[in-house]
Formats: sequence, structure tokens, C-alpha cells
Amino acid sequence: MIAVVSGALVVMDPRLFAPILLLDLWLLGYHHVIATYTRLCFDRESARNHKFLIVWLPFLVLGATLALALGFGVWVLGSIYLYWQWFHYTRQSWGVSQVYRRKSGGLVSEDERLTKAMFYLLPLWGILYRSWQEPEKFLGLEVRVIPVAGWMVDAAAVAALTALGLWVIMRARAFLRGEGAVAHTIYVASHVTIFSIGYLAIENVTHGWLVINIWHNAQYILFVWLFNTNRFGGGVDAKATFLSTISQAKYWWRYFAVCLAITTLVYGGLLALGPYFLAFGLPSLVIVYQTINFHHYIVDSLIWKVRKAPMQKTLGLSPN
Repeated sequence: MIAVVSGALVVMDPRLFAPILLLDLWLLGYHHVIATYTRLCFDRESARNHKFLIVWLPFLVLGATLALALGFGVWVLGSIYLYWQWFHYTRQSWGVSQVYRRKSGGLVSEDERLTKAMFYLLPLWGILYRSWQEPEKFLGLEVRVIPVAGWMVDAAAVAALTALGLWVIMRARAFLRGEGAVAHTIYVASHVTIFSIGYLAIENVTHGWLVINIWHNAQYILFVWLFNTNRFGGGVDAKATFLSTISQAKYWWRYFAVCLAITTLVYGGLLALGPYFLAFGLPSLVIVYQTINFHHYIVDSLIWKVRKAPMQKTLGLSPN
């Protein structure tokens, strides 16, 4: 609802984009990047297990990002981000839906292949539509898109709507039998709503991105918090005193206050260094931020796999 209302406000008055984006970045966007590190290095065991991701991967990503910018131009970073963030948001949403499915106690009975097809076809339609639009700018960055013909957008639309229609019919039948999975259904509805608004209903690609970005960020922050509270549900752990202390569910405000404080310090520091980056030219600042984004995407793809036994144990999921 927050994401949809934010998008509606920006569509009605584009001047609101800047202040809403600022709130999104500070309270959600930057915060959701910092939240990843509660999984990576807020306790010794995690830091030891993820040493490569913390120490070496950032430099590898920085090197690759710098090479791309110098070899092709800064436009390539904006273009990669346009498509990678789309894939990242879609994958995260599917992963969260799988958690809901496994928490349903077997109530999600339709063929998983149908649900997965519906889940991915709608975002595919959206990104093909954005490519067909051929925007010259995205988040103020120059972008170049993959050439897409109109018939490809139409074909994706037919496939997405067909899959969605079949899924709705099967889910309605399940509810009629008294076997409907309420939480999973509501989550899927949010996925359909957000991707439809963010990629199809809002004409401006950046304004549409704001809607899905707010949804994605809030979703991620809450998921990481849930993981940490489940992990330390038995109380404070002497092996991870700090993280387990702030992750007690009844003291939820401590967790969010700590993460937000770290967010403010880290990104406030980057903003303070902005003039020094500008001394090397605008691309240097873009390279820094995109390195952070790309590193975050890679790390997330590795540490949040729901099919892994430790994740299933912490979240209390069935193996299938």
C-alpha cells in the first residue's frame, strides 16, 4: 500500500518524486543493503563463513564495474542496472512466495510450474514493455535498451494474462473446496499488483521503478528481520551477543534503530565524500553506488536460497 500510494502521488505531482525518493533511499533502500550485513558479519561465525563475500568480492565487483565504465561508457552501468534490478526483484519475490507456500501446510495444491510461469511472465511482459518504450534516461542515467518489437510485448502480454487467468481459476477452486492458502494468495496478489503498476501502468520508467523499489526494499528488510528473530528465538546467544540481543522480537525497535543508524553513518559518509568524487567526474560516484548495488545482488543470490537446509531450519519450512 505504501508503494502504491507513493507511486500515485508522484504520478499526480512529479515534483514529489525527489522527496519520496529521499525517504525511500534513507529509510528503506540504503537500510536494505545494510540489513544484508546482519547476515554476513554481525557475528564471528557468519563473518568467518562469508569472508570471501565481505573482503574479496567487493574489490572484484569494483574492478568489473570500473572496467565496464571505462571500456564502454557510464551508460552501460545504468543499462545493466535497469535489467539486473528487474531480475533481482523478480527472483526475490519468487523466493518469498516459496516461503509462504511452504508455510501453508500443503494448502498450495496447484502445479508449481503454473505458479512459476505466472510469476515470471508478468515481470517479463513488464521489462519487454520498458524496452519497447526505449527510454533514454533511467534514474537520471543514460541507458540503452535491448531492441524489442511490439509483437513481442503483445505475445508476452497474452502469455502472462493466460497464465494468470489459469492460476486464478485453480486458486478459486481451492478456496471453494475450503483449501485456500490465504497468506500465499494475498502475497501473490501483491506481486501481481506491484509489477503491473511499476512496469505497465505508470508510463515513466523511473516513477514506475519507485513503486517496485519501495515494495522490494520493505519486503527485504522485514524478511531479514524475520530470519534474525527466528535464528535467535531462544534468547541471547553468547556466540553472537550483539546480533542476538538486538534480534529479540520483543525489542524489534532496537534492531531497526541500529540498522538505520549504521545506514545513516555509512551513506551519510558517502554523501559527504560526494564533492571529492565529483572532482574525478560524475562517473566515479556512479561507479561507487553501482558497485554497492551489484555486490548486493550477487551476495543475495548466494545467501538466501530457500532450498538450503539451514534456511529451511531457521524459518521453520517444510523441505518441499
